Amino acid sequence: MRIVLAGDHAGFDLKGRIRNVLEADGHDVADVGCDSADSCDYPDYAHAAAAEVSAGRAERAVLVCGSGIGMSMAANRHRGVRAAVVADARSARLARLHNDANVLCLGARIVDADQAIGILRAFMATPYEGGRHDRRVAKIEPERG
Repeated sequence: MRIVLAGDHAGFDLKGRIRNVLEADGHDVADVGCDSADSCDYPDYAHAAAAEVSAGRAERAVLVCGSGIGMSMAANRHRGVRAAVVADARSARLARLHNDANVLCLGARIVDADQAIGILRAFMATPYEGGRHDRRVAKIEPERG
């Protein structure tokens, strides 16, 4: 699976750990930044990653900032992106099962590296359940004129 990674300065270190796990699991990983722990603007990186998912050039993305919230707000502005801020494995599974989330947003100041890897693994391993959820997922994004 092709996965896009993005993070800001607060998520820089955790993003590197996540990249290592995804690559070890055989995923094709594209890292769109940031490239250091120097202060930067999270929307720039969230938009770059979400654009890849929206255009169909990546199946999923993982975004990491201090809380995960800012990244999710920016990513969810893109058509076809369903970004979920997740702080535990159960929520990661439910985001995939019921909401067909395709972008995982993590808060590096909220979860430690071990928790983040557990969340990541749950998110990546869980399929979308479909069925009764299809109608609801279709209503997430309003029609654009």
